[in-house]
Amino acid sequence: MVRTALRVILSAEEGLEVVGEAATGAEAVSVVREVEPDVVLMDVRMPEVDGIRATEHLLATMPRPPRILVVTTFENDAYVYDALRAGAAGFLLKRAAAEELVAAVRLVARGDSLLYPAAVRGLAERYGRPGPAVSAPWVARLTDREADVLRLVARGLTNAEVAGRLGVGPATVKTHVASVLAKTGARDRTQAVIAAYEAGFVTPG
Repeated sequence: MVRTALRVILSAEEGLEVVGEAATGAEAVSVVREVEPDVVLMDVRMPEVDGIRATEHLLATMPRPPRILVVTTFENDAYVYDALRAGAAGFLLKRAAAEELVAAVRLVARGDSLLYPAAVRGLAERYGRPGPAVSAPWVARLTDREADVLRLVARGLTNAEVAGRLGVGPATVKTHVASVLAKTGARDRTQAVIAAYEAGFVTPG
């Protein structure tokens, strides 16, 4: 029923095409490899192979992996946090309105992350494994400006908002974000924020 609803909503949108569906995690991996979609909506709880393992496998083995949005019932689910750590571009609640679903797909298709700062903070507090910041070698490699950028990104600010807060141009912020991703080993902004929480560089609350 959920897949049918998602298909109907997305297929009705100009510029969006549903190219495949799967009922299990194993089937999802097979379908994604076959059709090579730009975006995948991945349920975190599926038979055979759960959405986290499927996400990890696709991101690790495909030369050009899709952007993956995990779909869940509860935003405070440990599965959601694990999926974000695995490299998902964000998460979406199954009860999300149609316009939220469409906007989320378009957002991650552009290469952005669907980051809910309050939710990520809550997930990190509940399920994260924070350690002292000095234990993460990448922390010492951040410049002062990169550290400022990461803290603001963790609060959910866009590049334009970070630029306004720091008094620099958006292009400069984009360069700093790229450097932060490289130093943290993160695939995108969401993973960088997760890394910041787990290193103790940013603290929940």
